[in-house]
This record gives sequence, structure tokens and C-alpha cells, in this order.
Amino acid sequence: MNKVGIAAYGITPFTKNDEKIETVMLRSLKELFKTNPSIQQDQIQSVIVSTNNNSKYLAPVLSEMAGIKPKISHTIESLCNSGSNSIVSAYSYISAGLADVVLVTGAERYDSPGQILEWDESRGEYKHPMFWASIFTKSYKRQFSISDERLAIVSVKNHKQAQENPNAISDKKITVEDVLKSRKITDDLRLLDCSRPVTGAASIILAKEDIIKKNSQTPVWITGIGQQTTSAGFTKNASFSSMESTKRAVNDALKMCNKKISDVDVAELHDAFSVCEPIALESLGFSNPGQGIHMVEELYNTENFKINPRGGLIGSGHPLGATGIAQTIEITQQLEGNANKRQTDNPKTGLVHNMSAAATSSTVLVLEK
Repeated sequence: MNKVGIAAYGITPFTKNDEKIETVMLRSLKELFKTNPSIQQDQIQSVIVSTNNNSKYLAPVLSEMAGIKPKISHTIESLCNSGSNSIVSAYSYISAGLADVVLVTGAERYDSPGQILEWDESRGEYKHPMFWASIFTKSYKRQFSISDERLAIVSVKNHKQAQENPNAISDKKITVEDVLKSRKITDDLRLLDCSRPVTGAASIILAKEDIIKKNSQTPVWITGIGQQTTSAGFTKNASFSSMESTKRAVNDALKMCNKKISDVDVAELHDAFSVCEPIALESLGFSNPGQGIHMVEELYNTENFKINPRGGLIGSGHPLGATGIAQTIEITQQLEGNANKRQTDNPKTGLVHNMSAAATSSTVLVLEK
């Protein structure tokens, strides 16, 4: 099997701008080539686009705009974990010998059709993710006696960390009081508990070992992959206070690279809503059941950027197709030592957790330097 690493990356600021998806895709790709001049268009053999705006011929369109002539090009749509699933596909092509260099570009507009799950009749009229998030929040608070005040620290921490991320949509720190006073969306969910749909794009190039070593002084490798789907409709979840697909995915990813969760130095978790971060911490094994919120509080109080250093989805914004790629870029920068004021202390192993639709599917990637 070919060893696979990260050869280059580029990302746009996440905004509320009303721009064409092609425009933001191309901007992130231009940033990639600008910051990684050793990578040339004619080296790219495959182009994968990650987006939920799947009404367009986007992979070939992006290839033509960028002067790339791939032998493989297509689009992947998998709601919120489209980006990480696209990276899994790119890894697979290289491991199988079908391509040596693969470009993955993820993009979404603030009004993405992927936000509303029209296909899922089990949700009845409640097809917006805020409703499953509200159910998870109520269940988690009730099971572990967690107050709204304690849960609000997730949003406070991630908005604070986002201030060190030049591409994040959050432009200010917030307080627990700000969260509690923000507009109530449901009985258990407030506006500042939620990540925001935004316009944005991220591009990343994966390549086989010899190309990585030629182009990087600090190579970063993808060493573990886990992808698990438990259902489509969230009413089949065994629990509304844990993530079964995440548990299975992280076990597969850690087994693949012969690591334990305690070996992970820095992680990007899918905090689409405040409750998601402590549940993910518990489901991944970073903390015991019911103790995830205590870990969040400790990280905040000690100014430790180990979890969601770029501000997570809550602080950075959530362009569905770009999120998993943006998370992977952040972990790559952390392992390279290029994360500026977000930099954690000499991390050697990083993890990406990206999920969809109430964690009915989860993808976990382990990266190492």
C-alpha cells in the first residue's frame, strides 16, 4: 500500500457573502498554488469536489477553470461529512495506485440545500438540524444533570479560539451570559449554541510518499481512517446522548494506525451545536460519559487549544462541503507547527472528527508527522 500524505492546502475566509460556489472554490485553489508553488497543475491526476450543491458539473468545471486535466473527476455529497469522505476517496485512489496526486476541493454557500433534510420522512415537519440538536441537548442535560450555563462554555471557548483564526466568521469573544441571552430557537437550544451556515471553500492535495518527501520539509501523513454509518434517519439512534457511529469510526481509525486516543495531541471535532463537543469527546474516548463538559471547562480555563483550535464549527462557521477539509488543514498546520497563535505544544498526532445528520454517519482521520 502506498503511504499517503498532505502535499498542499489552501482555504478562503468563511463569510456570509453571496458568491457563486465556483468563485469560492477557485479562490481556495489559487491560495493553494500560491502558498505551495512546487505543486503544478499537470501533476494532479484526480479532482474530487465536496459539496451539497450537486446540481452542477463542479469537478470538471473546477478542473477547466484551474487548467487541470484529470483522468478521474467527480463530486461527493454526504451532507456535513462530505469533506472528510472526499479525503477518504482521495486516499483510496493513491493507496490503490490509481493516482499519485489527488486534489480535493470542498465548497458551500450559506444557503446550501444540504441544510434541510427533505428526504427524511422520519423527522416529519422537523427537518432542520436544530431539531435533532435540541433532542440531543435535552437528552444529554437530563441524563448527566448538565445545566444550560455549563453547556454554554462550549460556544464561549470556541468563539474565543476563533479570534486567532483569520478565516473564521466569528469576530468577537462572547460570554456565558451572551449565550443564555441569545434568541431561543427551541426549549433547549439558543442561537449562540449553533454553528452558522456560511460561504467558504477549502482545498487540499494528497500525494504518495515520494512526492510528499520532495515537496515538504515537515511531512504530514494520513495514518488512520474510520468511516461508519449506522442509519439515515436519526430516530434509529440507540442513544441521544452519545454517537454510536463515532465510537465505531474512531476504533477503526486508531486500530489502523496502532494508536490509542491518549496518543492524540490535538483534535478537530464536529461541534455543529454546543452539545456535540462534549458528546464527541465522550464518544471518541477523550473523557468518560458525562465528563465531556468538564473537559471543555478545563480546556477553557487553562487556555488549552487541544480541542478545536481554529474555533470549531461554532466559531469558524460551517460550509458543509468544506468543513472536513478545513478541519484536516488545521490539523496539518498544527503538526507542521504553522498554526501561529493557535499552535499547540509540539503535537505529533492529530485527529479529525466529521459527522453528518445527528451522527448517523461519522468519519475519523488520524494524521501524524
